[in-house]
Amino acid sequence: AVVVLRENAAGVTPDGLIAHVKERIAPFKVPKQVVFVDELPRNQSGKLLKRELRATL
Repeated sequence: AVVVLRENAAGVTPDGLIAHVKERIAPFKVPKQVVFVDELPRNQSGKLLKRELRATL
């Protein structure tokens, strides 16, 4: 999963986020990997660039 953290989310770690999610959703929905980014890549019209997101994983 690629995650953009809010400004007030200091101290959040990938392992901590996965542990939090495991308590709340079905096991098959829990991401195997979490990557934090500053912003999601978008094209000029504002659409999400999924290829670039996949490249970060």
